[in-house]
Formats: sequence, structure tokens, C-alpha cells
Amino acid sequence: MSAVYASVDDLRQAAARHLPRMVFDFVDGGAEREITLRANTADFEPLRFAPRVLTDVSQVDLSTTLLGEQIALPLAIAPMGLCGLVRPEGELALARAAKAAGIPMVLSTAASHPLEAVMDAAPGNLWFQLYIFRDREFARSLVQRARAAGYRALVVTVDLTRGGKREKDIHNGFTVPPRFSRRTAADLLRHPRWLWQMLPHRGQTLGNLVGWGGQDGNVVALATFMNTQIDPGISWADLEWLRAEWDLPLLVKGILHPDDARQAVAAGADAIIVSNHGGRQLDGAPSTISALPRIADALGGAAEIILDSGVRRGADILKALALGARACMIGKAALYGLGAGGEAGVARVLAILRQEFDVAMALSGNQRAAAVRPDTLLR
Repeated sequence: MSAVYASVDDLRQAAARHLPRMVFDFVDGGAEREITLRANTADFEPLRFAPRVLTDVSQVDLSTTLLGEQIALPLAIAPMGLCGLVRPEGELALARAAKAAGIPMVLSTAASHPLEAVMDAAPGNLWFQLYIFRDREFARSLVQRARAAGYRALVVTVDLTRGGKREKDIHNGFTVPPRFSRRTAADLLRHPRWLWQMLPHRGQTLGNLVGWGGQDGNVVALATFMNTQIDPGISWADLEWLRAEWDLPLLVKGILHPDDARQAVAAGADAIIVSNHGGRQLDGAPSTISALPRIADALGGAAEIILDSGVRRGADILKALALGARACMIGKAALYGLGAGGEAGVARVLAILRQEFDVAMALSGNQRAAAVRPDTLLR
């Protein structure tokens, strides 16, 4: 990568130039008026540090443990579907960059590449994300495949009982089935580099779902069938069922209420992911950083907490740790890097966040990421 990228926002702008509008808006957008999407980043801004001085930060330790594993940075890459639309290598590039950075990556059920191929590309600390479909036997088969492939944790997403209304996708025809227009075609033609990269990979599909319900590899048919399998009737009993099926760490993603956090732990969850699906589901839901303190207070250390959604700066990671998170996840930020420069772009995003986090730790007077002081922030 020859361009100079000083921030995640620089890579976002580069991704916007490289990707067709329909693809960039799919990555970047949120539900309805995007109130929650904007709040996810904006609500970090009022939080102010209370720096301590003369605390010898000549050696700042950015590593920590998460679910019993040592990681180089309190960060993970969140599960995201259809990453192969951004770059053909998609999740393969994300997994390689995460491994090189010493952090986990979570592979989505709706990934472009099958879970076995991603593990082969970057064996190590990979987690698998699961939707509990109406077809419980297929959900069980995904769990079994993830276990056999060596995935180290299972992340069950619980905030997709219906798909959020993403109006940018509707306007762009990025729907199931897709709706192409002259405007869409013209936009694609204005991005010849993306088209050239995608041309040999016209058969992009949902790698984990091929063959499900008798479907072949046609991505539209698979996505249509997947939408019919979204189950609005999932309950705490399903979480208990998953706990019995999976003998490694189990995480629940999509928690925004303290009572739900407590109940998830009671049902066997080892960790909670405070998430609003990147602002892509319920518009008007709280930002995750605003929901975090109450959840941390409710759990009182009974389970590890990961903050998802809105992290764009290393200082954001420090703020989340000070409010009770063990680590953070990035989704959009990682895809900006993927869109801007493939695997090298993702690596650049992770390097930027690492450098910013290191500076924020030192200037706030924190020596160890595993022991960030709660009084790091003004209350």
C-alpha cells in the first residue's frame, strides 16, 4: 500500500472510492434514519479522560487475556457476512490479518468462504458466529463443523429475529433478490478496478450454507432461503440447548439490557458481547458504549464483556476498558481496510488502532491493558 493512511477514517474514504456505492453503503450503512449508527461513534466523544502523571509508562503492556487465551491487543474482528463482495479474498484476508496481529476473528455464518477454508488459511484463534435458524438440525451441523475444524469459541447472535430496514440498501437495489437499475449499472462501471478484481469470482456465494435446504451455490437462492429461516421464536431455552451442544467458550452477541446479560450468564454464557449489530437492526437502540456501564455493573465480573460497534480510535478501546469491557470488536473499521487495500488494508487498520491505543494508555497513565483503572475516565 503506497498511500499514507493516518486514521481509520482515511481508510474509510479510500474504501468509498474503490467500492461501488451499493457495496460501500452495505458496509457503511445502518437501519432507517441511522440514529443508532451515528450514536455508536458519537457517544464516545463526550467521554473525557482523567490522566494520571509520573506513573512510568516507558513499558506499556497492550496484551490481555480473553476467554483464557493470551491476545496481543484487547481487540477482535467481529462477524460480518458477504465480505467477499468487498474483496474476493474476504474473510480469508481478515483472518490472516487478525492472526498476524495476535487477535481473534469471528467468522459469520453468512461468510463468503466456508469455515473450513478460513481455518485452513489462518489456523489459530478463530471463533464461529451462529444464527439459530428454524432448522435446528442445520444449526447443530454448523456447530459440529466448527468444533471439528478447530474453532475455539461459539458466538450466538440473538438480535436478528427480524432483519432491520436498511434504506440505503433498498435505494441501491441491494436486496434479496437484488434489483438492478441503470443507475446501479453506471455506478459499477465507474469502479473498473473492483469489477476487474471480482470478474474471476462471479460465483461468490454463502460458503457455509451451500447445500442447505437443497440449495446449490447460487448466492441469491441461498440468501432467500436463509431469510425464510430467521426464527422470531428463539428463546432462552435455545441458548441452554446450545450450551449443551458446545463444550468450549460460548458468547452471546446482541445484549443491550442488564437483565438480559444476567440471564445469559445464568443460561451458561461465558461472555457477553454488548452489540446493536452495528446500528443495522433497531434504529433508536442505545449506543453500545452508553449501554456498557449498566451491564458491567449488573454482571459484577461474573462474565467477560466485549464491546462491539462504534470503535474507530485506539482511545475508544481504552474508554471501553475503563467502563468495564475486557476487549472490543471492530466490524466496519476492518471492512474499510479490506476495501481500501485487501489484507494489507486490514493490517493497516489494526496497526493504527494499536498505535493509538498505546498512546492513549501512556498519556492516561495506564501501564497494562489487563488492568486499566476505572478512574481513567471522568465520571
